[in-house]
Amino acid sequence: MNMSDFVPYDKMSKKEKKKIDNAKRRDWNGLDPATRVADTSKKKYRRKPKHPEDMDY
Repeated sequence: MNMSDFVPYDKMSKKEKKKIDNAKRRDWNGLDPATRVADTSKKKYRRKPKHPEDMDY
């Protein structure tokens, strides 16, 4: 491909864009991201306050 053959990404065909996009994507190396389990040791986001302020003692 010569410099005179340069085509901007916006003007490429869908097939050519797909080739470029697939080459840029990362590979999971055989792992299935749908079956991955999140790490539970990290702090969990909780909507309820840890120390409610309206407790009467």
